[in-house]
Amino acid sequence: MSVMNRRAANWGLESAPWAPSKARRHVVDQLHSWGFQEADDTAGNIAELLVSTAVNDGGRRVSLHLADQDRQALIMVLSHRTGLAVTDDQILPTVAALGATSCGADNAEDGRRLWAVLDL
Repeated sequence: MSVMNRRAANWGLESAPWAPSKARRHVVDQLHSWGFQEADDTAGNIAELLVSTAVNDGGRRVSLHLADQDRQALIMVLSHRTGLAVTDDQILPTVAALGATSCGADNAEDGRRLWAVLDL
């Protein structure tokens, strides 16, 4: 994944039960450092759900990426486990219901990738 012309941050997390709450803290703290205070619940909830889904994929690690541009944030998670279905019928509608402007899933060489864009 390449991100250009915008601020970005990323974290490698162990695929463990505590990873979703740690992802929430990383995303919310980073958005605060960029001057965005108002998206705490939406961003935190989406980060937790995406990371929880990646942890459930059963890989050893999870990558969490965050970028902002034009008062929107991109949260992307990679499960690092190959051979999975792109997504199930429930995850993307759930992400959208949490407040994502758009969301999606695909398979990369290094596992399933889930992402969401939200307004800040």
